[in-house]
Amino acid sequence: MEKSQLPSDEGGPGLTESYSATALVSRDGAEPAGEAGQGEERPTWDSKLQYVLAQVGFSVGLGNVWRFPYLCHQNGGGAFLLLYVVLLMGVGVPLFFMELAAGQSIRQGSIGVWKHISPRLAGIGYSSCMVCFFVALYYNVIIAWALFYFGNSFQYPLPWQKCPVEPGGNLTVKECAASSPTSFFWFRKALDISDSLEQSGQLNPVITGCLLAAWTLVSLAMIKGIKSSAKVMYFSSIFPYAVLVCFLIRGLMLDGATEGIIYMFYPKLQIWREVQVWRQAATQVFFALGLGYGSVIAYSSYNPVHNNCHRDAIMVSAINFMTSVLASLVIFMVLGFRAKNVALECVAENVATMVGMSTPDSQHRFPSFNTSEPRSILLHKYREWYSQYGSLLGSNFTDCDLEREMIKGVEGTGLAFIAFTEAMSLFPASPFWSALFFLMLLNLGMSTMFGTMQGILTPLMDNFKLLGRHKTIFTVCVCMLGFFLGLIFTQRSGNYFVTMFDDYSATLPLIIVVVFETVSVAWIYGADRFLDDVEVMLNWRPPVVYKYMWKYVCVLAMLSLLTASLLRMVFRWPSYTAWNHTTGAETSLEYPGWALVMLCLLIVTACLPVPAMYLYSLITHRWGRAGEQGGVAEQPTAYSKCNSAESSSHRCLVDEDGTLSQSTFLPQGVDQYRLLPQQEDGEEDDTEV
Repeated sequence: MEKSQLPSDEGGPGLTESYSATALVSRDGAEPAGEAGQGEERPTWDSKLQYVLAQVGFSVGLGNVWRFPYLCHQNGGGAFLLLYVVLLMGVGVPLFFMELAAGQSIRQGSIGVWKHISPRLAGIGYSSCMVCFFVALYYNVIIAWALFYFGNSFQYPLPWQKCPVEPGGNLTVKECAASSPTSFFWFRKALDISDSLEQSGQLNPVITGCLLAAWTLVSLAMIKGIKSSAKVMYFSSIFPYAVLVCFLIRGLMLDGATEGIIYMFYPKLQIWREVQVWRQAATQVFFALGLGYGSVIAYSSYNPVHNNCHRDAIMVSAINFMTSVLASLVIFMVLGFRAKNVALECVAENVATMVGMSTPDSQHRFPSFNTSEPRSILLHKYREWYSQYGSLLGSNFTDCDLEREMIKGVEGTGLAFIAFTEAMSLFPASPFWSALFFLMLLNLGMSTMFGTMQGILTPLMDNFKLLGRHKTIFTVCVCMLGFFLGLIFTQRSGNYFVTMFDDYSATLPLIIVVVFETVSVAWIYGADRFLDDVEVMLNWRPPVVYKYMWKYVCVLAMLSLLTASLLRMVFRWPSYTAWNHTTGAETSLEYPGWALVMLCLLIVTACLPVPAMYLYSLITHRWGRAGEQGGVAEQPTAYSKCNSAESSSHRCLVDEDGTLSQSTFLPQGVDQYRLLPQQEDGEEDDTEV
């Protein structure tokens, strides 16, 4: 069936005066955006395995190790897992497939893909680049922290295993005594953190050096494009799985592993009634797959046109989910071991205190306890006893609740650099396990960082040929800029800025970017038309359910997530968690006024390219039309796809060199077109956005 001249086949608005693929139309015979001017062949992956490892390495990052286990633990365990799978299949996989197909068909970065649909949509790609740059700034600082801990793991005993003593005395440092050895090492030795965001302080020289090393590694890996970064992927993507399996086997032999697994997977279905849980699950799906960054599009743009991107979308999503589950198993087995050790120490201290009280009835209060070996007392036996006699004891005695210990320090950096680190210090041969763990974090961070950098470099080099011709210099300059701007995160208050960027520089802008992406494909270009192009690429048509997922389910889900995130910002005053060195504990503080301004600037700066590029294209279009007044404008030529009967006739349009014209997502030779009757001036439909 022939396609209409300009409006999309969905009945939505078309885009005029652009060399776009919105309708299969060529207005003036120019090449489509993203194809013209390409003077060299685009590089490709050496193998399918190389590509899959790159996509998996980008999507599987540090969030799988500390963010997903925390959300699973806080939001109902098994109930959250089920909710996550539903949202992954209903929203994550369709959007992931859409980005893979768009990048593979157009073979351009994020800027070129959306500019190919219409120059007015180029701002989507620029926003993706901006968000990628913001994320790269603070993400590499986390890699620098892992590098610092990795270097300190080659000591025995580990430096965070015991509290240091005051110089010239035998007293324990007060800050460490009030907290714990691992907390003290993290906040004081690693970060040398200030008490608030407003107390900036000088740069931390050790972390600054680690940040320089991290950016140097990224620069060396990216300097030759995908050919160099892909080779690194063979190690950086596979090594974390080997480490996770080692920790899984070791964790199964730990006392307390069973309690940790039960605590993680115990379903609390009533949690589904809370909107916050749905928001967090959707956000985790969103970030786990790397949607909106442009990195997925960039990686898929180096694929052959007929690669089965539908299978890739399902495979990478499944690997990502299974990795999150595997990491959660490891984390909670180790945390269960840590919590049980703390609980048993609590029992031992309480029993020893009770025995030392020398009260006449102290023995009969422990009828089944071996008070000579307090650590041999079973935890559940102690808790049964405490439930009966606890009210008769003073406030110095506690119930030694294992679940309460499981809750402590399980979010974000606290999970990796405090809780998990403390547990590993209890292992035999603890330096070996510590070095292995932080080497795994380095590889997870680096593989994600490579994808993030591709989301910056590929679109800009595709869109600006001068940058593409000087790839090495451009890559080094971007990394140098990232290092110097990243110095804000290496000062004493740097950890607070990392939290600020993590919470506000990516979430809202990325959601907005993905909303525009989905609307552009499903409504402006047309979901049916997009499926037509995918059918030609795959040689089979994907299920029609994707059409309705893109048009309705995904758009509504993303708009709901955007609304929930905005409402949360409005009704919950932005705050951050600060470290109080006097009390040796964390406390919640509100952001000062200047920090709120900075938050708004981060969000606006990341979103600004979308309306800015639309207005720029609109203004230049108006000026162009005004310049044609008074002269004779060349009558545009419109074409429509030929059917199978016409494709063998001379009615199909060919260029002077005998090749077929191209004005669709797909490469040359895929479709053929015929000349449409010309309309008189004034009869052309208004098909602007």
